[in-house]
Amino acid sequence: MERWLHGALTLGLAPLLLVQGRWVRRRTQLLPEPPGPRAGVIGQGPVLRLLIVGDSSAAGVGAAHQDEALSGRLTKALARDFTVHWRLQACTGHKLADVRAAVRGLPAEPFDAVVVAVGVNDATGRTRMAHWLHGLQSLVTELKQRHQAQQVILSALPPVHLFPALPQPLRWYLGRCATRLDQAQRRWVAGQPGCEVVGAGFPMDLRYMAHDGFHPGPLAYEAWAGALAERIRARQNRLGSLPQHVE
Repeated sequence: MERWLHGALTLGLAPLLLVQGRWVRRRTQLLPEPPGPRAGVIGQGPVLRLLIVGDSSAAGVGAAHQDEALSGRLTKALARDFTVHWRLQACTGHKLADVRAAVRGLPAEPFDAVVVAVGVNDATGRTRMAHWLHGLQSLVTELKQRHQAQQVILSALPPVHLFPALPQPLRWYLGRCATRLDQAQRRWVAGQPGCEVVGAGFPMDLRYMAHDGFHPGPLAYEAWAGALAERIRARQNRLGSLPQHVE
């Protein structure tokens, strides 16, 4: 029933959604990926090998420098407890299929934790549900087998229905698409050991967004990184990588 309803909505709204989509693309400023390192070593303590992959949000669009973006905020948060050997592999516009291809192109090095931030472009590009789930399975399998990933964190899709850059009903429709992908992702992850979905953890407030009304801003990246660091730290604590007094 849900699949039929979504198909009917897509067909019925298609003309208006197409016009609004073109209007948004013409009106919205294309923000660049911020400068800064995309690999390095930071911190002290037990070694933690970290990989961040994904789309423009993983690449830090909306921040002025990688230090203020997801990679900079996350590695800094983890550096209090670990010597973090990290790598960022992300690109604006990437869908899940593109992220899979990017991961396949990496050297076969091991990672303790992998953060995956992808899905908004799949929602706006209307990736089919079967392709979405197959892509998740293939990506996580690749990360676990080829990169020995102990922990794979899939970032929850953001509430696209609240993005101020999008007019109605496009905002509502794309929000619905994102919610469907996120719900499917959460159901799939429930049966995957060493894999979890983590929300960004910041309010949909204009202060937290970039001025394009579509991407996270520095405050959002800081909150998002904090939520991810907490989950990575908790996992490493269970594995015995951290002293028990560390919260």
